[in-house]
Amino acid sequence: MKHLFAAAISLLLVTPALAFEVEYLGASTTDMENPHDIKLSPDGNVLFVSDVGNNRVLALNPDTLEALGSFGGDHQSGTHDIDFDLRGFMYVADTHNNRVTMYEMTGITGKLVQKISDRIRGPEGVLAHPNGTLYVAGAWSGNVVAYDQGRVKAELTGLSSPHDLELAPDGDIWLADAGNDRMLLLSPDLEIKRELKGAPYNFNGVRYQDVLADGTLIAADKNNHQIKVIGPDGALLKIIGAERGKGPGLFTTPEGVEVRGDILWLSDSGNDRIVKYRMVR
Repeated sequence: MKHLFAAAISLLLVTPALAFEVEYLGASTTDMENPHDIKLSPDGNVLFVSDVGNNRVLALNPDTLEALGSFGGDHQSGTHDIDFDLRGFMYVADTHNNRVTMYEMTGITGKLVQKISDRIRGPEGVLAHPNGTLYVAGAWSGNVVAYDQGRVKAELTGLSSPHDLELAPDGDIWLADAGNDRMLLLSPDLEIKRELKGAPYNFNGVRYQDVLADGTLIAADKNNHQIKVIGPDGALLKIIGAERGKGPGLFTTPEGVEVRGDILWLSDSGNDRIVKYRMVR
């Protein structure tokens, strides 16, 4: 990236006592089409992007947002979500192929070593849980399936276009049930423990997310063109973005969210780019 510039962007605050600002650090310039989930490598040195329209996993430098390379374009179709297990294997929601692909990673490229497809259609969320279970959200099949070494061990049905799955600090799982405009907190056994829906969240197609160490949830509310910050107690703390747009503090159908320390990366999907902010308290 030739130039990074910063501008302080105030947040619309729902809870003023927890106010902070975000500082816009820049945006990617690499050609991508409808980027969705973003995930840092376990060592934090690479930001991997599910580049949906190009059917690939794209690797970016997390500091400069410059492209480092890509893989999967020869066999993926509709790449949506990315996660890593404790061993460093990457799991990718290969949506249009109705499967999750597992890769042994060498640097920024992956070797395909396993495919998982039982009982899911159009997977758009994947979580490699530290308990050894792989959780997959089937957007087209309306379910979440838990796999133990590739075998189905639990299933939650009755969902509508479920998307991202992210780990809560206590081992529970946050699910974006996008078609029902709600967030669900699930137990590892896929029991619904909590629902965030309606006011004050007013989700409209909530998609991907990240969870901070204290349990704070940061979710991309796609069709509202907003990023919403929700406290561990369920309080809506902050909103970034107010209307469709492009520029500091503005998004068009945002999807991916990744946080490390005070840095926040977001997929500004409708604008075909990744944007980067610093959270300033």
